[in-house]
Amino acid sequence: MSAEFALDPRLAGDSVPVIELPLCSVRLMDDARFAWLLLVPRRASTSEIHELDGIERERLWREIGLAGEALRAVAPCDKLNLGALGNIVRQLHVHVVARREGDAAWPGPVWGSGVAEPYAVQARERLVTALHDRLAAAAD
Repeated sequence: MSAEFALDPRLAGDSVPVIELPLCSVRLMDDARFAWLLLVPRRASTSEIHELDGIERERLWREIGLAGEALRAVAPCDKLNLGALGNIVRQLHVHVVARREGDAAWPGPVWGSGVAEPYAVQARERLVTALHDRLAAAAD
């Protein structure tokens, strides 16, 4: 019997849910300095992309693309950054970050840059709704 999927507590604490896509839970990082999504494949005990089967890897890339398009539509940016580090949180998750020249970490990475600034509740709810609606319309 395989283990059940459970979201890592650190990911749960640092982010809020946006939508469930066929493979991934999509979550918004609660840091108003950067528009930043996490995609977490709902696969127990998975820490690396290569551990997904071929169909799941294709699905992951498709969902990353959808997330990037949705993020760019609601948070215009100069560059989208992608990352799947997993050095601290071993559960497989992919970061999709909308970057703007001159943002709080530009041109360096967002990881470890300063202290997160949580969204105001209404601003976070508006962003989550806009992202959810775009992703729901685009998902197959």
